[in-house]
Amino acid sequence: MTRGRTKPKAQLPLEALISATATARNEMGALTPECQAISDLCREWRSVAEISALLRIPLGVARVLVADMSEQGLVQIRSSLDTDSRPNANLLERVLSGLRKL
Repeated sequence: MTRGRTKPKAQLPLEALISATATARNEMGALTPECQAISDLCREWRSVAEISALLRIPLGVARVLVADMSEQGLVQIRSSLDTDSRPNANLLERVLSGLRKL
């Protein structure tokens, strides 16, 4: 899935929110099964931890795949590192739920 890579090219916190782009939806047939699953799952904003838990893939693998998809313009990433605001309670609940599923 990751071609042997264990770390994403860019830092990607587990609470970062991911959403599929229109490009991903238009190129579904050309994506790997893992990227198709991430794109389907991220029709609404999901954290990296949720992606990992819901797809039952290791967190490191999810980070690498999401980072690759971001470079290809297939997903958008909203990270707490990008803003000075605190995450809302709903986000924290979803991240906690995703971690519990791991």
